[in-house]
Amino acid sequence: MVKVGIIGSTGYAGAELVRILLNHPDAKIVWYGSRSYKDEPYASVYGSMFELVDDKCLDDDMDKLAEAADVIFTATPQGYCAGKVSEGLLQRAKVVDISADFRIKDAARYEAWYGIHHPTPEFLPEAVYGLPELFREKLSGARLVANPGCFPTCSILTIFPWVKAGFIDPDSVIIDAKSGTSGAGRGAKVQNLFCEVNENIKAYGVATHRHTPEIEDQLAIAAGRPVTVQFTPHLVPMNRGILVTAYAKLLRPVTKEEGKELLDSFYKNEKFVRVLPPGLPAETRRVKGSNYADVGFIIDERTGRLVLTGAIDNVVKGAAGQAVQNMNIIFGLPEDEGLNMVPEIF
Repeated sequence: MVKVGIIGSTGYAGAELVRILLNHPDAKIVWYGSRSYKDEPYASVYGSMFELVDDKCLDDDMDKLAEAADVIFTATPQGYCAGKVSEGLLQRAKVVDISADFRIKDAARYEAWYGIHHPTPEFLPEAVYGLPELFREKLSGARLVANPGCFPTCSILTIFPWVKAGFIDPDSVIIDAKSGTSGAGRGAKVQNLFCEVNENIKAYGVATHRHTPEIEDQLAIAAGRPVTVQFTPHLVPMNRGILVTAYAKLLRPVTKEEGKELLDSFYKNEKFVRVLPPGLPAETRRVKGSNYADVGFIIDERTGRLVLTGAIDNVVKGAAGQAVQNMNIIFGLPEDEGLNMVPEIF
């Protein structure tokens, strides 16, 4: 039985971790960490946990937690995990960080995009980028995992095979992405109030969004060279979901059959990536509440471009579900354990 501690258990990603892990046959939550709700019953924060969770929220003392848990999930703001991780801590417990602290290998690049100092750059080389479909071998037994962001997870899974195969010009990639409001977190912000979000859609972080370098770094691995993409996210009035529509210039004519064969081959052993039939766009409702990622493509012969679509649930495959998937790999458990949620119908 893997003993689990969660720092930031009352945020949306943390709460989703709780929901998933309560149904995990080989994991037990021993620490519901929450600085904001310390000493309050967890079920008083999330009423859906009434008579399911009797524990009270504890503090965010990671050193103390490392004595009680085998793995620590940090569903915290940027900078927190990097400020707490140490060799001594990693010798006692594994850490799966759901923030961006260890996703970008270049500390200077992280500081430029996030505007904060990275206090422990010595751990950047060790941290494994936790996208199992690409880096499963490195995850086995890892001590420190950088759980990918929601936009990067969807974007990379959608685009990576095409770059790797040399079908598209990676520097021509334009990513138009949409997110539900849970992606902005649970904190009270005027711009996330119902009256601000409902009946509205808006672009944000145009040309400056912090997930851009994360996407570029992983696509650079596929291309074998540095890559520059245009990434624009949008906020839409729904609770959950990420939809990516990406456009890229084809380097040669490609048939539907070639495209389908490419994706089928690349993801043939990946339970949580579903390859859609050619011409069928991805939709967020088809993956809602699940750990699945749907990827599809349309070939635009008129413009010579490839139109790629991908969809995930931002708090499951884009955060908590992927974190549990990483935990399963680290501890040698079946990768899908606790994650066999069927997508919601509506």
